Amino acid sequence: MNKIITLAIGTLLFAATGAFAEEHAATALEHANQAVVHGKAGHASVLVEHAEAALPHAKKGEEVAKGEAKTHLSAGVKSLESAIEHGKLGHTDMATKAAEEAVEHIKAGNK
Repeated sequence: MNKIITLAIGTLLFAATGAFAEEHAATALEHANQAVVHGKAGHASVLVEHAEAALPHAKKGEEVAKGEAKTHLSAGVKSLESAIEHGKLGHTDMATKAAEEAVEHIKAGNK
């Protein structure tokens, strides 16, 4: 009986961890998409705001993700950091490209 309970709890925790990663990745994706939109409009400062809002969610998703999802979310974090750095320097085109890369990685990590 104890083994069944332990197995059930483990299964629920595993499922919750996956949902937790997906939830954070979805929020990160929303902000990363907005960063791209504003970058394409030439608004580097707003791009930075959205990339900064996406970053902690991408990091939380990365913490609990596993395998290929974790690899993509890690790459998404790096791309968001690059978008922030370039956006703060006023390099809107480079920041937008980095935000677009973040979007692609977060999407791939959230499948």
